[in-house]
Amino acid sequence: MLLVRLVQERLREEDCIRRGWILDGIPETREQALLMQTLGAFPRQVLVLSAPDTVLIERNLGKRIDPQTGEIYHATFDWPPEPEIQKRLIAPAGISGGETARRLLAYHRNIARLLPSYPKILKVIAADQPCVDVFYQALTYVQTIHPSNAPFTPRVLLCGPVGSGRSLQAALLAQKYGLVNVCCGQLLKEAVADKSEYGELIRPFFEKETAVPDNITMKVLKRRLDRQDCVERGWVLHGFPRDGGQALLMDSMGYKPNRVFFLNVPFDSILERLTLRRTDPVTGERSHLMYKPPPTMEIQARLLQSPKDSEEQIKLRMDRFYRNSAELEEFYGQAITLNGDQDPYTVFEYIESGIINPLRKKAP
Repeated sequence: MLLVRLVQERLREEDCIRRGWILDGIPETREQALLMQTLGAFPRQVLVLSAPDTVLIERNLGKRIDPQTGEIYHATFDWPPEPEIQKRLIAPAGISGGETARRLLAYHRNIARLLPSYPKILKVIAADQPCVDVFYQALTYVQTIHPSNAPFTPRVLLCGPVGSGRSLQAALLAQKYGLVNVCCGQLLKEAVADKSEYGELIRPFFEKETAVPDNITMKVLKRRLDRQDCVERGWVLHGFPRDGGQALLMDSMGYKPNRVFFLNVPFDSILERLTLRRTDPVTGERSHLMYKPPPTMEIQARLLQSPKDSEEQIKLRMDRFYRNSAELEEFYGQAITLNGDQDPYTVFEYIESGIINPLRKKAP
């Protein structure tokens, strides 16, 4: 949990938001992959470099390290020409044939359960070939726009109050069906981070912690939904629209979702999910007093609650949503309402069913 939380915090930093990221070394198990998904960390592509065990053992046995510089060499493939460097190279610990074989056995045991966690976005590349060839195969896959795996081009809108699980469901849909995950709040943050024309317009509203005007938000959203990947693969949108006026604005500009879901979660459950969240100011570790309590009383005593997780703030945000939800439901007459107060993967199955199956015609 601690390792996944550290990764999650890193992926949320401005450079990762603006430039994207490459993650290596985690997840190594299915449990880590599911935990990352639960926390909203989803890759767009997954590359698996595969080679025969005999090749990997040979590569490992030939590793040598320069203790002065930390540079890594190989007795067969990358031997330094300088005699003085050759003399001081040493074999690192843990590279014997037996130790490597044990690590490979654990790897094979875990990878068989890990790969099904990333269906449709995974590419296996043979690593027993020149590095340049491996690189260009990986680059070609990453740069390719992959079509959606849904039976039609979905344009999905997820609505629900704060804490209803929209972000997780959007990430699950994006992963399984290749949809573009469009979080309106994230788009606004990226615009500010990029210091774009729209970002400079948005920044004053962020600094004052006030709502960004609908016309500016819609311009940023339009720019994203008009991109080729959204047009070809479809999208799943959350965070906008929040009221009937915004829905009408979006509709008038030609952005019409063909599936709309409302995630219904009782007020008490929302309070339980959000008001019990805490952060350790020393380590940055996040806890939940019910689902993930701190390990010691000393840590619990120093935990802090974010102001936005206070009961008063949660009530304000929920009241704002429910004041506008009726007109949203009326605008999207064929919206599907789901019970979001259950296991997130059960909720996903219901959403998936609503996407795959034809919409029911309502009686006049």
